[in-house]
Amino acid sequence: MKISLLKTGIILCISGMIWISLVFYEGHKISDEFLLEETSSYNITSELQGKDIGYYKIFVDEFAGEKIFVQILDANSNVIEEQAVQTKMSVGYFEIKKSGPYHAKITNLTENPVNLEVELGETRTQDMIPAGSILLASSIMMIIAAYVKMKNYKIAQPDENIS
Repeated sequence: MKISLLKTGIILCISGMIWISLVFYEGHKISDEFLLEETSSYNITSELQGKDIGYYKIFVDEFAGEKIFVQILDANSNVIEEQAVQTKMSVGYFEIKKSGPYHAKITNLTENPVNLEVELGETRTQDMIPAGSILLASSIMMIIAAYVKMKNYKIAQPDENIS
């Protein structure tokens, strides 16, 4: 059985995607679900390691146009990232410069209580580099294989009936 360049590329691409998913899934993260009363705040803290990229994900259950304000603070209470959220789900990223506790302060800016799901964690980008390299190489293999197949492809034209 002959394995083509296209099939090899597809297999390597799927393997790279699974590897990246596993690395991301194994990263340190904390999540919580809570009811945030009108004009009140909630803090969630996670111990993040080394230089990396951190993320936060906010999901608003039964979204009705509520406005949520998010601040990411480091161990010294310096604001690293802040964002006003007015969507059902929002994901934001921030730079982790050194290990330590990082806090997400979520504030409800509306007059209604809001049910939220919040996740704070690290992406482990350095561990994704080998998997990303495999993904890049396999994508290039698939493009080359598709080009070679399309290069030799000819479309048959019907004969014209001239009367």
